Amino acid sequence: MSRLFQAYVMVDWSSASTPKTGKDSIWIGVMKRDIRFRLSFEAFNPPTRSQGEAKLREVLADLRRRSERALIGFDFPLGYPSGTAAALKLKAPAWETMWAFLAANVVDKADNTNNRFAVAAKMNRLMTDEARPFWGAGPKDAQRWLSTTKPAEHGPDLPPPLRRCEQRAKGAKTVWQLMGAGAVGGQAIMGVPAVKRLADELGARALVWPFQTGWRALDAAALADVEALIVEVYPSLLPAKSEPGEVIDRAQMRALCEHYAKLDEQGRLGALFEPPKGVTPEDVAEVEREEGWILGA
Repeated sequence: MSRLFQAYVMVDWSSASTPKTGKDSIWIGVMKRDIRFRLSFEAFNPPTRSQGEAKLREVLADLRRRSERALIGFDFPLGYPSGTAAALKLKAPAWETMWAFLAANVVDKADNTNNRFAVAAKMNRLMTDEARPFWGAGPKDAQRWLSTTKPAEHGPDLPPPLRRCEQRAKGAKTVWQLMGAGAVGGQAIMGVPAVKRLADELGARALVWPFQTGWRALDAAALADVEALIVEVYPSLLPAKSEPGEVIDRAQMRALCEHYAKLDEQGRLGALFEPPKGVTPEDVAEVEREEGWILGA
């Protein structure tokens, strides 16, 4: 049975405001064929997001030359809870308008200086004119529309705290939390514009799952003209054991690459793109329209 993909690229992003390497920084894991046609893993640890984007372009250009299709996973939400775009008074389709909104508002300089807290405050102002639903700024970034601590109430007037996939993924954090252990809100604000740039550059050669593919099982025919399938991943769904001297972030990217490569080899990866049991037609519609899904949740 032939594989759906010939390479697997897993990306651990960062919302850091200064260049950083090592733990809690950007890690790009790449599993592809070596000169003996065996799958081998290598990892890159660029200190800034701009360098991370450049490395991703370099990796994908190399895979294109080799005519190898890649599964590209990013470890932050690619969508927001159902109703977020409407709360911001953005027009449908919701995921695309959210991506465009973030790309238009985020400023990300070459040295990692960024305005993620200002963007979150603007979104709070537009949604509630209060310091919610986003929270978790540092003291110097706190202001009228953004607090350092969690609001007393999220509020029934807002999109839910968790997306449908996060309700199924044990330990997953709310996208509304910007800082703190395991928080992903800042990563999503900084990461979505980067993914949009990548997808825009690839054009029709790339698809974003499940927004552009539909939430369904995928086979070779569905990916026939695709060079890259972009997905959301959650490293904590898999056990990752560090090798001697290996940073846990690198180990997690390696574990993801190995996991999806193994499923692909067994002919079981295609089924992972379809909804799990128990979801409703409404769930499918909202996941495809705005929320997205974590691969394997």
